[in-house]
Amino acid sequence: NNDTEDEERLWRDLIMERVTKSADACLTAINIMTSPNMPKAVYIEDVIERIIQYTKFHLQNTLYPQYDPVYRVDPHGGGVLSSKAKRAKCSTHKQRVIVMLYNKICDIVSSLSELLEIQLLTDTTILQVSSMGITPFFVENVSELQLCAIKLVTAVSNF
Repeated sequence: NNDTEDEERLWRDLIMERVTKSADACLTAINIMTSPNMPKAVYIEDVIERIIQYTKFHLQNTLYPQYDPVYRVDPHGGGVLSSKAKRAKCSTHKQRVIVMLYNKICDIVSSLSELLEIQLLTDTTILQVSSMGITPFFVENVSELQLCAIKLVTAVSNF
């Protein structure tokens, strides 16, 4: 049983390392795009869309469930609890790697708002960005992300 737990922990560590490196790649790409005096060739639509997909995926599947228990799925298929009951049972302790990912995602969301002021994006991309900017207001315990989302929603409305 200890071997299984160790193997599972190592597997989880490997996955989180890859997720963190992917967040770093997204941040690097968006920081380059938001740098002053960048040529138009830098704004590759596919890269921007993949950054948005990565961010939305990890917000929905990694961060929201960690910060707000209402977004958690019971792996054992237990009884349905109300959102107040779920929040009451929640622990506030977060793994260091989750906090690092949260901070990187906040940086990406903030940088996306800067990118909207620089580069004209397609309607489909704007829809994705606007849904990403509105969702954090329905999640508890993500105040920094909500501040970044305000900036993003403001940039979308100015678009």
